[in-house]
Amino acid sequence: MWIPTEHEKYGVVLASFRGTVQHGLPLEIGDTVQILERCEGWYRGFILKNPNFKGIFPTSYIHLKNAHVKNKGQFETVIPVEDSVITEMTSTLRDWGAMWKQLYVKNEGDLFHRLWHVMNEILDLRRQVLVGHLTHDRMRDVKQHITARLDWGNEQLGLDLVPRREFSMVDPDEISVTELYRLMEHRHRKKETPAAASTHHLFVHVKSLMSANLGEELEVFFHIYDGRENRPLSERFFVKLNKSGLPKSPEKTERQCTLFVDLGSSDLRKDVYIVVHIIRIGRMGAGEKKNLCSVQYRRPFGCAVVSIADLLTADSKDDHLLKVYACNTESEWHQIHENLIKKANSRYNLSGSNTGLAVALQLLHGDIEQLRREYMVLFTRGVSITRKLGFSDVIMPGEMRNDLYITLERGEFEKGGKSVARNVEITVYVLDIDGLILKTHVAAGSGEPGGDEYHSLVLYHNNSPRWAEQIKLPIPVDMFRGSHVRFEFRHCSTKDKGEKKLFGYSFVPLMQEDGRTLPDGTHELIIHKCEENTNLADCPRYLKLPFSKVNLPSNNQTLKGTKESFWITSFLCSTKLTQNGDMLDLLKWRAHPERINDSLSKLKEIDGSEIVKFLQDTLDTLFGILDESSQRYGLKVFDSLVHIINLLQDSKFQHFKPVMDTYIESHFAGALSYRDLIKVLKWYVDRIVDAEHQDHIQQVLKASEYIFKYIIQSRRLFSLATGGQNEEEFRVCIHELFMSIRFFLSQENKSTSPVAQTQAVFLRTFPAVYGELLKIFTVREVAGFVRETLGSLPTAVHADCLEAVKLQCIAKTVESQLYTNPESRCILLPVVLRVLQAHMQEQRDLVMCARILTSMLSLIKKEEENGTAEPVVSEEVELIVESLLGVLLRTILEISNRPQPAGPTMRLQFQDVTGEFVACLLALLRQMSDRHYQQLLQAFSSKDNLRDFLLQIFTVFRILIRPEMFSKDWTVMRLVTNNVIITTVLYLSEALRKNFLNDKFDYKVWDSYFYLSVIFINQPCLQLESFSPSKRKRILEKYGDMRVMMGCEIFSMWQNLGEHKLNFIPAMIGPFLEVTLVPQPDLRNVMIPIFHDMMDWEQRRSGNFKQVEAKLIDKLDSLMSEGKGDETYRELFNSIIPLFGPYPSLLKKIERETWRESGISLIATVTRLMERLLDYRDCMKLGEVDGKKIGCTVSLLNFYKTELNKEEMYIRYIHKLYDLHFKAQNYTEASYTLLLYDELLEWSERPLREFLNYPMQSEWQRKEYLHLTIVQNFDRGKCWENGIILCRELADQYESYYDYRNLSKMRMMEASLYDKIMDQQRLEPEFFRVGFYGKKFPFFLRNKEFVCRGHDYERLEAFQQRMLNEFPHAIAMQHVNQPDQTIYQADAQYLQIYAVTPIPESQDVLQRDGVPDNIKSFYKFNHIWRFRYDRPFHKGTKDKENEFKSLWVERTTLTLVQSLPGISRWFEVDKRELVEVSPLENAIEVIENKNLQLRTLITQCQSRQMQNINPLTMCLNGVIDAAVNGGLARYQEAFFVKDYVMNHPEDGEKIGRLRELMFEQAHILEYGLTVHEKFVPQDMRPLHKKLVDQFHLMKSSLGIQEFPAYVRASPVHFTNGSPRTCRNSVPNIISPDGGRGVARRSLPSYPAVNRYSSSSLSSQASNEVSNITGQSESSDEVFNMQPSPSTSSLSSNHSASPNVTSSAPSSARGSPQMAEKHKHSRENACLSPRDRPVSAIFPNPMDPAQRAAPHQIGDATLPRSDPNLSAPDKVRPTPSSWSLDSVKEGAPSFSDSFGKMLCPPVPPRPPYSGSSAKNMRSQSPVSASRSPQKTTVPPFTPSPTECQSTSLVSNSPVLSGSYSSGISSLSRCSVSEASGTELPAGDHPAHPLPPPSTLPNSVSSSSDEPIRRENKTPPPYSVYERNNPRSRPVPLPHSLSIPPQADPPALPPKPHQLRTGSMKLDGTSDPRVPRPRPLPRKVSQL
Repeated sequence: MWIPTEHEKYGVVLASFRGTVQHGLPLEIGDTVQILERCEGWYRGFILKNPNFKGIFPTSYIHLKNAHVKNKGQFETVIPVEDSVITEMTSTLRDWGAMWKQLYVKNEGDLFHRLWHVMNEILDLRRQVLVGHLTHDRMRDVKQHITARLDWGNEQLGLDLVPRREFSMVDPDEISVTELYRLMEHRHRKKETPAAASTHHLFVHVKSLMSANLGEELEVFFHIYDGRENRPLSERFFVKLNKSGLPKSPEKTERQCTLFVDLGSSDLRKDVYIVVHIIRIGRMGAGEKKNLCSVQYRRPFGCAVVSIADLLTADSKDDHLLKVYACNTESEWHQIHENLIKKANSRYNLSGSNTGLAVALQLLHGDIEQLRREYMVLFTRGVSITRKLGFSDVIMPGEMRNDLYITLERGEFEKGGKSVARNVEITVYVLDIDGLILKTHVAAGSGEPGGDEYHSLVLYHNNSPRWAEQIKLPIPVDMFRGSHVRFEFRHCSTKDKGEKKLFGYSFVPLMQEDGRTLPDGTHELIIHKCEENTNLADCPRYLKLPFSKVNLPSNNQTLKGTKESFWITSFLCSTKLTQNGDMLDLLKWRAHPERINDSLSKLKEIDGSEIVKFLQDTLDTLFGILDESSQRYGLKVFDSLVHIINLLQDSKFQHFKPVMDTYIESHFAGALSYRDLIKVLKWYVDRIVDAEHQDHIQQVLKASEYIFKYIIQSRRLFSLATGGQNEEEFRVCIHELFMSIRFFLSQENKSTSPVAQTQAVFLRTFPAVYGELLKIFTVREVAGFVRETLGSLPTAVHADCLEAVKLQCIAKTVESQLYTNPESRCILLPVVLRVLQAHMQEQRDLVMCARILTSMLSLIKKEEENGTAEPVVSEEVELIVESLLGVLLRTILEISNRPQPAGPTMRLQFQDVTGEFVACLLALLRQMSDRHYQQLLQAFSSKDNLRDFLLQIFTVFRILIRPEMFSKDWTVMRLVTNNVIITTVLYLSEALRKNFLNDKFDYKVWDSYFYLSVIFINQPCLQLESFSPSKRKRILEKYGDMRVMMGCEIFSMWQNLGEHKLNFIPAMIGPFLEVTLVPQPDLRNVMIPIFHDMMDWEQRRSGNFKQVEAKLIDKLDSLMSEGKGDETYRELFNSIIPLFGPYPSLLKKIERETWRESGISLIATVTRLMERLLDYRDCMKLGEVDGKKIGCTVSLLNFYKTELNKEEMYIRYIHKLYDLHFKAQNYTEASYTLLLYDELLEWSERPLREFLNYPMQSEWQRKEYLHLTIVQNFDRGKCWENGIILCRELADQYESYYDYRNLSKMRMMEASLYDKIMDQQRLEPEFFRVGFYGKKFPFFLRNKEFVCRGHDYERLEAFQQRMLNEFPHAIAMQHVNQPDQTIYQADAQYLQIYAVTPIPESQDVLQRDGVPDNIKSFYKFNHIWRFRYDRPFHKGTKDKENEFKSLWVERTTLTLVQSLPGISRWFEVDKRELVEVSPLENAIEVIENKNLQLRTLITQCQSRQMQNINPLTMCLNGVIDAAVNGGLARYQEAFFVKDYVMNHPEDGEKIGRLRELMFEQAHILEYGLTVHEKFVPQDMRPLHKKLVDQFHLMKSSLGIQEFPAYVRASPVHFTNGSPRTCRNSVPNIISPDGGRGVARRSLPSYPAVNRYSSSSLSSQASNEVSNITGQSESSDEVFNMQPSPSTSSLSSNHSASPNVTSSAPSSARGSPQMAEKHKHSRENACLSPRDRPVSAIFPNPMDPAQRAAPHQIGDATLPRSDPNLSAPDKVRPTPSSWSLDSVKEGAPSFSDSFGKMLCPPVPPRPPYSGSSAKNMRSQSPVSASRSPQKTTVPPFTPSPTECQSTSLVSNSPVLSGSYSSGISSLSRCSVSEASGTELPAGDHPAHPLPPPSTLPNSVSSSSDEPIRRENKTPPPYSVYERNNPRSRPVPLPHSLSIPPQADPPALPPKPHQLRTGSMKLDGTSDPRVPRPRPLPRKVSQL
């Protein structure tokens, strides 16, 4: 039976349990479980981290722990009874564990590893705490370390700041909000700015001296030196080095390491240095021989200097190599360091190039105890302490020190009968009173132990040596009296075995007879002559002699006159001895009573350090004097006492205050002193008002705290001694004293008056007196004193400084012990509140006001916890609310609206005061109960006052909710704030309902209420979904979900509004929508009815949702841009649609069907927008600019334009897109994007408002700026042709305004763009088709296909890799087949990528001769709508012998929604069409393309365009040799055999066509070989000969003896015939007569539909080879070939030659057949587009049967370019601009009508029945599709050449080609058939072109684009479309153009020609072209 557990409530899992039993709960080792029930060895419960899942587990797996249980029962919570630090560690480590793994996933390796180390460290420390073997101090250190690590980790991971007190987390409910704020602020400050340490220490570790010429031992002395005052700051640190330059005692680290302690902040200056002196121990001269003498001397070696300031910047861990300078002149040794500091280095040599002293130097900060804890290793291994000379900045009581420092300065010696100066050495001894040498009391410095004597260094041959050596004499205090120091002088001879001969001595006693020590300073000592050591043994004898020249009696002239002297400087640093006689006189006052007056007067002149040394003795002296003669010395003693008390206020001596306190408590015995002290103090206070000089009185008042301490202690001693006598007298004295004080405080004075300053001094010290008074008086009495004293201050105070001091006094009062007592509080609170209210109303001293208020409210909370009577606390809260709530709200409003101060310190203070006031407000509101709220609301006298209060408090709450109110990691504080807010709002909403509804309705108050509620719910800190489960659980347990509470309150208030709801529509739609979007189901259920209610009321009022829609859209956009929302939002909003059903009551109420429909429609629109916005938001989160971001922005931009018609949003996103492109350096796309905005503007003077980054300006100026920016970007993107258009437009504007300066600049810019087109190289981009399949892609990509323009140099592999990097989770598909539905619906990402080939639109430029490739390259790759991809496959059985028989090609044509390039690098595919090309058709295409390639190469070779003949050689070799696939023979075997002809009767024409092309190829090859022979270099002649031989073999294999007539009819006349022949100087290569005498033939076996060649080989070619070099008039019509999309004349841009005209029947002149073009051979199809040879690219004629169904003709029927042109050949076929859908129903083909006029009838062509491509055939060659013009074309004149020979009229085979091609080329205007072939010679006058109405083909051809883009509403995104071909004039067909002898015709139409329809669609454009949905013109506001 399961029994609920009583004590077994909490445990830790010891071993993992799988939970395989029924109802088993799986457990992991370390999990914590809460136990609910127990049954026979099993527990039932749950894991704390997942409380929803309960189960059973064995008891043996659980280690039980003690725990507290809260809320026993169903919802009980368990808190483990353990150290709170342990609990926090455990929960924090669990939270970190999950995040730590995420760091690994996110590749944040650095933080991952650092956190790992910290987690291990915390676990280790946790073990130490749990074991419980630590000492109290060590436990404290460990906990401090743990909490520091926890805080570090929380900060790094962006977790919350934890408020702590004494390392334990605090519960925010158990402390006041003000205290919580202070704790948070303290931790925050600690984190931000660690307090600067006032004490610093320098650690020095000597490593070695590196020098080449050592060999002697060295002594190294370090000290710190003040370069400003030229004096040492510290004693010396002394290290001995051996002969190798290493420390002599390496095992004793204290001898090589030291700590220079107690450096003040003022010592870390640039002019404070570490000075190093190095002394060598050895021979007198550094170069002396070893055997001269064995005596060793201390001799100068070198010096080094380093500034302490350098250590502050250098890396402290680095070793420093100090440069050592040798002293050349020994006389300067004493000042070598000074010279080095002054940079006078040139006087000294570096003691070696690589000489240096290696030392580790490190500055440490903090007091020495702190360092002992932090640098334990340093102190345990040993380090010597090197002290400052003198006391540190702060003297600590109890510090024992007795050091005498003597510096051997200099000496003056006589020669002593020597010819040279002496080498003087001094030996120093310290002798005691008995004349015995004190052992170990002479120290050269710290580091080495003291010795018995000290030997100075020896300066060579110097009678005036200057040593400047400091020694330290640490003599005990008790040995000072009677001791003296003796200095013995010896001459060190370098001869006579190096003896040291004594010649004199000096001495100095350490203490004078009166007990004073040797005074600090320089002493000139007498040198007594002495040559025998024995003379020195008798100390008493020589001690009677004078020792100093200063002390010599005047009659002792012998010693005074002597020149010999020795100077020393002494300095005593002692805590026990004094050199001050006055101090000694005072302490011995009983011995000399007559000197008391003087001694008391001189006390103020004595140095403070002397007084604090003898503090207790001095105080005993003063009170002894006072007791014995108070009348005589009372005032002086009082003044002396005041001086000493104020001395302890100094920061240097402040640590002696406890010494004085201890003295008062334990040693003070002046039981009668209180009377005198009170009397003198009152005397001073009474004199204040009249006294002229207030300085001394102010000093007295400053000391009042300690004076009162002495008074009170004295009285207590007296009471104890006498049993409480004279109590009343004492009380009267104190009352009188306070009356005097109140009188002087009540005086009104100006702020500058001395009395006002004295009042301020008293107020500063007054609060310190309360504690002393409480020792004798009751709490109420003291509170009365304080109230009356503070109340006596004048109310109208002029002195601002006094007001501030008064406030400080009140602050200290509130913080004092007195105020903590409830009895005193009820007396003091009114005074405090009155002062506070006055200050806060005037906004003065707010920092101090906040401090006071904080203390008051913290105290109330504590009192409440301590169980103080409820009425007392309640009454205090009531008083504070009444006095301060209103003014507190106003203050917060005021300081929040102020601009923040500039300085960082000021800003910090400003934030502090705001935060503190906020904390006070929250604390006050939290203390308020129902009764307080009722009293507050009843207290308002009028509705207006209540209204103002509500508005104020709602506004303040909104301020509190702001994110910047508290730091990001202050979640604890935010949650407390929200808890207080919601509690208060619940109280206030009742007042709102009662007072501001129905007829008293007030919109402003309600609006403020709703707005507050909405932003409350949307706070980030309340979005529990974003928190970790543990954090979410903690918040829900403590506060619940406050969003739901507030949502219910909104709903309740909304229901009360009734008809007033209309006031909030549409204003509240956005805010309520924001609430609806919060992913909290309960909140949504509460809020959605409100949303529907609003729609209902809006429908009733206006009958539609227009306002709702507008608000929704605006709000959604702003929400997403703020980063709100997540994936669930979309589904959430979608869920509103079905909710129109679940509320039938609403529908019934409305009883309108339209309401439901329009509502659902609205929600659907908004949902679609949301999808795009969410995608946009998600993409923008990513780092780099990538295609995803750009594609998403394009999608959103189009949505705003086309579906929502929101112009302003549209323009905003245009600029966002522009910025993305610009950042990614997509300059061309950036231009197109900005052009969208440019399109919306006109050249008008309308003023435009400031918008985005645009200033206020006219529309004209903005458009000009945009034009210039766009031109600049087109220039950067090398899209110069587009820039020219805009330059021209700007130039026209400048010209119209006569702005010739700018016009000139614009023309120059235009010219520069032309130059760039001709001079600069442009890279040809690749295009790639990308399919995005699967549900995991963003909405705008999902299951769509796009064509993307690659980056420069980007090939397929690189592009594929880039896409996979952008979509790292995507899977690349390895095939090109269309995916099936399983892929579409998969929860994954699939990418399908392959290269496609662009099909250019602009054929007129591409097919003209003489147009440079630089120009053509633009038209090949710009303004591309259509792309092609061919996939070869075998249908049926594959013939292994000849695979061509079954090689089919699947051709896919893709049409985009926009042309590339445009506003994006990729556009979606709008239409895809697929055709299959049969093997025969494929063969035709392959040969045809090879013919084209050959022609092009031959032309380039002839026109000298080819630097190298190799490409032609390779091409000829490839065709003639044909070793790979058997060449043409394979085609013969495949298609010319009887079997094939019999089985495929429908392919007869095609077989004929193939045969024709083979003959044509042979003819071209023959001609090519002739050209090749002319240009081939000598070394390649054998290859040429081989080619010729093979060619003859090939001809014979083809069975060609002589070329048929149809081939001979026109020698190689190529597609590039041009009216510009006169501009080309290429010689005529064909024949002397230019091919004009061509016989006309008509072969029925080759109907026109099969005639592809635009210029077949002439049958006379073989005869004319010899004339290759001959000149001809039509030179560039023969072999002047350019890459062209077709070898046929079908291309609309191919021009007819002037010397051939057509009379082919119209029925025989069709368009190229789609199915027979664009085919690959197997070898080509397997290659990537750049690697394939020229392959079939160009559109083929459509079946005439299709003419009746123009609607079936789509994009895919448009001409396509070839993906298979090989890059090395640089022969890019240029797609033609055929329009295959140009003829509308009922409109006869133009070629038909013209054919009937001009040509003899020809039998109609039978349709192809067997072609797989039959559905793709066009009805006529409508070549004008890209250049229709709605105006009449100028008349044209037939070329004179056409009339020179009648044979032209009768025999010309084809308009612009051979008879074999038989297809008329309509040139650009589709009228090349109107060549006048039937006109008589006399009909020279032009036939004007019929007007458009009579030219159906011209008109209908323009329908191509409308059909193709009829559903595309966005504006024209390309400059190309601004220059729409439809609006261009129709150029003349070549066959009708003006003869070359006349003026040259105009250039081909340029991209900038005729702006009528370019920049904006106007009246000249085709009315049938669908235009974008017009935007309402709101640009005036933009």
